[in-house]
Amino acid sequence: MSWFYLVLAGLFEIGWPVGLKMAQEPATRVAGIAVAVVFMAFSGLLLWLAQRQIPIGTAYAVWTGIGASGTFLVGVMFYGDPASLMRFLGVALIVLGVVVLKLAH
Repeated sequence: MSWFYLVLAGLFEIGWPVGLKMAQEPATRVAGIAVAVVFMAFSGLLLWLAQRQIPIGTAYAVWTGIGASGTFLVGVMFYGDPASLMRFLGVALIVLGVVVLKLAH
């Protein structure tokens, strides 16, 4: 169950940078900040639950890896962020590192 909590925490981790991006526009500033705060709270709670069984270093690396790679993909798909082969390679290396941490657990 801890790994489920951790993956869910990583997915919620994607939500708060999206909320902060939404907050850049005056029309969605308050909603964006609210989205960011709610996603931060859920992400933190789920990370806390996961760390009851998963070592802190592994949990944190997986959490940030999911958040970073997911946020990268959201930025490319919805916000027009640059998408080059090298950027995708960098994200693939992050994902590979997360997989190695899971296999080594």
